[in-house]
Amino acid sequence: MRNFVNKRAASLQPSGIRKFFDIVSKMDGAISLGVGEPDFVTPWNVRESAIRYIRLGHTQYTGNRGLDELRSLISRYLKERFSVEYPPERTIVTVGASEAIDLALRAVCDIGDEILVPEPSYVSYAPAVTLAGGVPVPLKCTAENHFIITPEMIDKCSNVHTKAIILPYPNNPTGATMNKEQLEAIAAVIKRRDLLVISDEIYAELTYGARHFSIASLPQMAQRTVYIGGFSKAFAMTGWRVGFVCAPAAVDEAMFKIHQYTILCAPNMSQRAAICALKDGFADNFATVEEMRDEYEKRGKFLADSLNSLGLRCYSPGGAFYLFVSVRSTGMDGDEFANALLAEKKVAVVPGSAFGKAGKYFVRCSYATGMRALDEAVDRIGEFLKSHRKK
Repeated sequence: MRNFVNKRAASLQPSGIRKFFDIVSKMDGAISLGVGEPDFVTPWNVRESAIRYIRLGHTQYTGNRGLDELRSLISRYLKERFSVEYPPERTIVTVGASEAIDLALRAVCDIGDEILVPEPSYVSYAPAVTLAGGVPVPLKCTAENHFIITPEMIDKCSNVHTKAIILPYPNNPTGATMNKEQLEAIAAVIKRRDLLVISDEIYAELTYGARHFSIASLPQMAQRTVYIGGFSKAFAMTGWRVGFVCAPAAVDEAMFKIHQYTILCAPNMSQRAAICALKDGFADNFATVEEMRDEYEKRGKFLADSLNSLGLRCYSPGGAFYLFVSVRSTGMDGDEFANALLAEKKVAVVPGSAFGKAGKYFVRCSYATGMRALDEAVDRIGEFLKSHRKK
């Protein structure tokens, strides 16, 4: 009997993140710093709105692009919060930002097209490129440069086969951000190389110290940028699975056809909840979102200061809710450190190798959990380091 499995799918490695989640879920007394999910509950008014619409019987399909009201609110939201302009008719409501990433890559990639993918970065990017028939080309970002992309990296890794670059800031797993001047510098190279940008800005609201700046707001960049956003992180709506993607007309048309044939539409009740989140956000100037962001910032500073004081090395994050921690000082790589810490102290972190080869000597720690758990995790990590201190 012949092998019926697609060769590209067969070549993929299982997610390094899910492995640790599966172990932790069955371990009594474990503390997880691995989950990339807000510990906040979706605001009550958002939950109540969805419940009300379910009771009224709004459980059918919506139009393929999503509810008109939601797409209009998304367009307004992007313009008012980030000076990014895409019309509602070029906005698709997706099943989370994850579907949007997949849509963008399948719409763009022809067989053999090269897509620049920063490392370390979200675990789905490179596999999604491969599944779309493209070739992921890593841009190896370093801790010394705060894990940002430079113009030189893009120039060095680009050739006639390079079609697009994924821009994932604020970044998972490093917490890195890029400011206006840094984005202007890479935008010049992107234009010269005639590349498309796939900008995953799911953590846009979780930027500390300064308002998030989008590359799509720079002159002539919206016309070559696929903008991806969603409600999971800043609005604490991970399980609702509602995101969105905006794009130049030709790319939007291709994505829309794929979305029609594969997903049809995002869940009606989730879209109703997203409408409430945005409408009430405009009414109260996004106070709830900013309260959550401020709490994350406080936790991130606490965890970074604590781990640095223990002899590990990490930068205070500029956004998202992750620290990317170097464990070189222990004599272990990230996989060895994460496995030993989980086995001996029941603290789960994610090996940096899950996010690309550039993460070999790092682990990712999420601080999307309460301060009590963070405090206990720091104590356990301190005990672990004492027992593994080099003689």
